[in-house]
Amino acid sequence: MLCACSGEQFKLEEPEPPHSPESLATRDFSASGLSSRTGDWDSKLEDIQVDEAESTLKEALSLNYEEARALLGRLEYQRGNFDAALSVFQGIDIKGLTPRMSKAIVERTRLRKSRSKGDIVPTGIMSLHSVSLLIEAILLKARSLEELGRYIEAAKECKIILDSVDSALPNGMPEGIGEDCKLQDMFHRALELLPNLWIKAGFLDDAITAYRRALVKPWNLEPERLAGAQKNLAVVLLYGGVEVSLPPEYKVWGPTTPDNSTEEAILLLLILTRKVALREIKWDPEIMDHLTYALSIAGQFELLADHFEQVLPGIYNRAERWYFLALCYSAAGQNEAALNLLKKVAGSSEAKHTPHFPSFLFGAKLGSQDPIYAQEGIDFARKAIDLEDNRYEHFRGQAHKFLGVCYGNAARASISDSKRTDFQRQSLNSLNHAALTEKDDPEVMFSLSVENAVQRNLDVAFDSAMMYSDMVAGGSVRGWKLLALVASAKQQFKDAETIVDFALDEAGRSDQLELLRLKAVLQVAQDQPKQAIETFRLLLALLQAQRELHTKNFQRARELDSEASAERKLETEVWQDLATIYTKLGLWPDAQICVDKAKLIELYSSSSWHATGMLFDAQSLYKEALISFSLSLSIQPDHVPSIVATAKVLMKLGSQSLPIARSFLMNALRLEPTNHEAWLNLGMLSKTEGLSQEAAEFFQAAYELQLSAPVQCIV
Repeated sequence: MLCACSGEQFKLEEPEPPHSPESLATRDFSASGLSSRTGDWDSKLEDIQVDEAESTLKEALSLNYEEARALLGRLEYQRGNFDAALSVFQGIDIKGLTPRMSKAIVERTRLRKSRSKGDIVPTGIMSLHSVSLLIEAILLKARSLEELGRYIEAAKECKIILDSVDSALPNGMPEGIGEDCKLQDMFHRALELLPNLWIKAGFLDDAITAYRRALVKPWNLEPERLAGAQKNLAVVLLYGGVEVSLPPEYKVWGPTTPDNSTEEAILLLLILTRKVALREIKWDPEIMDHLTYALSIAGQFELLADHFEQVLPGIYNRAERWYFLALCYSAAGQNEAALNLLKKVAGSSEAKHTPHFPSFLFGAKLGSQDPIYAQEGIDFARKAIDLEDNRYEHFRGQAHKFLGVCYGNAARASISDSKRTDFQRQSLNSLNHAALTEKDDPEVMFSLSVENAVQRNLDVAFDSAMMYSDMVAGGSVRGWKLLALVASAKQQFKDAETIVDFALDEAGRSDQLELLRLKAVLQVAQDQPKQAIETFRLLLALLQAQRELHTKNFQRARELDSEASAERKLETEVWQDLATIYTKLGLWPDAQICVDKAKLIELYSSSSWHATGMLFDAQSLYKEALISFSLSLSIQPDHVPSIVATAKVLMKLGSQSLPIARSFLMNALRLEPTNHEAWLNLGMLSKTEGLSQEAAEFFQAAYELQLSAPVQCIV
């Protein structure tokens, strides 16, 4: 006989069929810790529990073979005998018991709700304790199958529990059902186990369905367990690589219902962050990690920053918080806001704390990306280099690289010749130092090539560009473009065009557009205007095709917005280039059409108004030309081509305008000392004024600079 006593182990004395009463389910078994309670009921039961006990006692004379097997199987499972446990559990007629279990749950919960002494328990209805024991048996059977690696079978067994309880409780788990039986606890364990089994079996779509099933109804899950299910579902949605659309009954938000797995995951993670902020659940760093990834791939960096700011104080220190927010704002295109946050990390308020090297390095990187912030970048890079911390020794080469780029940008923005020369020297020193320590970093070689090209050290620039292309195995279009520009600066236009043709074969569609424009400009430099016009026509046709493609693809409109903006800018430049070609050929109506096309795309473009002024100048309409150049300079005061062109027109207006023209030319050289057009016109102006020696020097400078001028600006 199978007997059970509180505090004792199960003992099987005879192999005969078990003859234990159903009240076995109500006993406390210390071997498991999962059964119900002791036999001392009288002082604890309410009226409805007395009715249930009476019903149980009425059935006590009959034997319950399934419960006996459930108890024996549990014992085998606890001993680690999963095969034996499975054999015992397979003897239970689960299919036949399922309807009885569902009916028992319905009747017993109904009686609990009514709390009426007059309610009589129908004959043959199982107690909730019996139901709990059998559900536990099914759960342990699923666990045994899991241990044996039979995940699909385990998932099917586990699903039986959910189907039985769900059919009996369509509105969720009622309150108080878990006070004196383990039904709720067993069901919660099944809710958590089922999606894990489907994941192990490789059926992620079924796992997602199981997680959703656990979340759509009030199953009385504890806050931490509910949060765990929400987080796990978000993880599968984010990284699972499957799309499982929401069933119609789940789409309760109308148009705001998540359209895909990523949006659903973001919604779940935002709910979790709110729970953390309200202290409903404990802080979990994984929630913020997953939210960071999800919002990053969705491009919602400002939203990420907003939710990161909601993180309670004390979890991140101030430097880490400012650094993370700077990353968010930089990714959102707000580099100024990012730099302001990083300045706080480098400020006096953090002087007593450990210096935050990542913030210094990131600040140097941001400063290197825009000449406006060159000085801030220099300060951050210096702090990173001077920091005495061996943990970041392998990053110092990167700091030197950013420092070199920042010095180069500062040199181009400087109005002082002495400072410009010093910045250029410091730039090359820093980049060469970076090249020694970061020998495998292609970006260092690229930056070194750019800086040498700007300073007209063309042989070194060409060699560095070749090394960069070798490092990236010829897979970088900007590397080929830089190589072609350096070759054009060496007046090797044919070689440059060959490089561009090679790059066109390797490039993608968007990169081909920029390369085609460079090819056309090279053809102009070789006095091949007809070939250049044909190349520009091909480029305009490709741009038109790309625009139609963007128009049709509404779903990716947000992703393609930046790409479309770059293509509009490129199209404007193409029309401007065509206007210049037609102006030089004397085809003024065609040039006017091209200028109008450029203005139609971007009216407030200094280059478009400059092209307009050049067209008027070619027609000897000097007053209209000056107006156009003035408009160009009102849009961009430092537009050097318009400054030089204004000086040329003033020189044609007579000797009274020569001092003003000289002022314009000197201003152009202050902004761009290597502009050979400015030096040439300055020489012509000096010659007109009778300053022959000065004019000769200016002509010599113009000639030498023209021999090393690329067909397009390198930076």
